[in-house]
Amino acid sequence: MEQTARVKLADVAARAGVSVATVSKVVNGRDGVAKETFEHVAQVIEDLGYMGNLSASSLRGVRTNVLGVLVAEFEPYSAELLKGAAAAARGSGYELLAHSGGSTDGWERRSIARLGGALIDGAVIVTPTVLEAGSVVPVVAIDPHYGPNRLPTIDADSFGGAVAATEHLLGLGHRRIAFLGGRSELDSARLREAGYRAAMGSAGVPVDKALVRDSRYDPDIAASEVRELLALAERPTAIFAANDVTAIRAMEVASELGLDVPGDLSVIGFDDIPEATQSRPSLTTVRQPLQEMGAAAMSMLLDLIAGREREPHIRMNTDLILRDSCAPVR
Repeated sequence: MEQTARVKLADVAARAGVSVATVSKVVNGRDGVAKETFEHVAQVIEDLGYMGNLSASSLRGVRTNVLGVLVAEFEPYSAELLKGAAAAARGSGYELLAHSGGSTDGWERRSIARLGGALIDGAVIVTPTVLEAGSVVPVVAIDPHYGPNRLPTIDADSFGGAVAATEHLLGLGHRRIAFLGGRSELDSARLREAGYRAAMGSAGVPVDKALVRDSRYDPDIAASEVRELLALAERPTAIFAANDVTAIRAMEVASELGLDVPGDLSVIGFDDIPEATQSRPSLTTVRQPLQEMGAAAMSMLLDLIAGREREPHIRMNTDLILRDSCAPVR
């Protein structure tokens, strides 16, 4: 509608039938608002053209020529994705804004509410924890927690990669193969565990539940779990870690305990971050094409902004990269 006077929070609250406090939470992307209420209030904000809301400026046609890459935190995985996104944005006429929203629940929604429209025209969100960020700008997700669903999505073949990693260890004669899992709420982490279990099952090797641990992709948690694994009376001869950061930490712990990698313990990771080639020994791992994933997500975002139709989901292949951290079982 055409504004004749500046719309206030109270006007939005009255039209939506909610409190001013609830409207304020929606405006600022805070928690504590039911999904249905959030969407209803957001629609009223759009209808009234409330200019105090960052998203409203986008709805009124203001362009910033800036695209965002939103992550929970900057770490090796997201850094590689960012490199690819930046390469794909080069020459597009858009600048790039990298933003870390923190790891608390709903960080994506808060980030979009703060940045959408006023600062960015669209966003690539890395491993979002919500299916919809309540966004008024185009959004593409990389490896969302719950897998491909309502957002355009780029991810990699976590299941197939995990099968390949486990089969490699089995082929080297390992049977006591531990799995160091990631964050159980993350779809890709669940698929990696499923791939490990599928490969073990196909080989007729029972999975010892004592060898399946959860690291939450945290190297400190991984270190504690690996120490427990290596203290078992019948310790594992190999560890498959669901990402490279925890795999590298597993090798460090083994070394601290006087074990040789790969002589006493084979270790394999997942991701192929640059640190995988720099570790000693260099890490055998499953390569996700991280920079290509970042580039594909940015390309998809640019197409969405331009109104070009795209497939809503792209799953990229993974590859087993053989280095020096795995050897035949003694």
